[in-house]
Amino acid sequence: MDQLRRSEDRELKKNKTAELRHTKAITDELKKQQRISQEISANPISINFESLPEKINVLFLASNPIDQSSLRLDQEIRLIHEKIRASEYRDSINLQSRWAVRSNDILQAINEVKPHIIHFSGHGSPDHDIVLETTEGSTSLLSKEAVTLLMKTMSDSIKLVIFNNCFSSGQAEAVTEHIDCAIGMNEAVYDDAAREFAAQFYSAIAFGKSVQNAFEQGKLALILAGLEGEKIPELYTRTGLKPNEIILVKPEL
Repeated sequence: MDQLRRSEDRELKKNKTAELRHTKAITDELKKQQRISQEISANPISINFESLPEKINVLFLASNPIDQSSLRLDQEIRLIHEKIRASEYRDSINLQSRWAVRSNDILQAINEVKPHIIHFSGHGSPDHDIVLETTEGSTSLLSKEAVTLLMKTMSDSIKLVIFNNCFSSGQAEAVTEHIDCAIGMNEAVYDDAAREFAAQFYSAIAFGKSVQNAFEQGKLALILAGLEGEKIPELYTRTGLKPNEIILVKPEL
């Protein structure tokens, strides 16, 4: 009986510790959000909204080869779509997707869509490769160098690239030599965390928030949902640019 009681006490203590840790993480993130908001208020940002496009195009590139673990990429784009449709400036975002993407599909898709945002969804390798598919559906790797060259060549309309793949921070940092900003993951990321982060990021963008604010909201969403991984996403910008001054969606004036 005493052993059972001690076991229950340990479990209760463990649960309380986890709850306190979760509450502290939420409090810390909210304080960070408040500090960023105060800094922005103290230093007003001048945005030339006339220079922003009436509608931004988002190209969602999904790849989940048959020889890799299965990901629910359909749920990711569904959740992103729902968040955008529930936002203030939902009609300012045109979301298009391509599935079972092969390397030779990417140029065609970019030429067709002329995206302002490119979103890679799927697997990544520890060597900073993006996992795409062959014609047979098996794994094909796109190197960081190839991704960087791609952005250099096709950067006319691209403002932001989101690498929602494991181990993709290397790609994100590299491509900002040619585009304004990029988001990558500094280690492996769980499927549900990747979905939650991306959905809230697009929600904030579609409310006319800056890239910095949308990024912070994405991380906060993980904490509020009780999901691990809020320290995995990394935001990079081109030298000389500030992510809190980059707004992609033009509000209705």
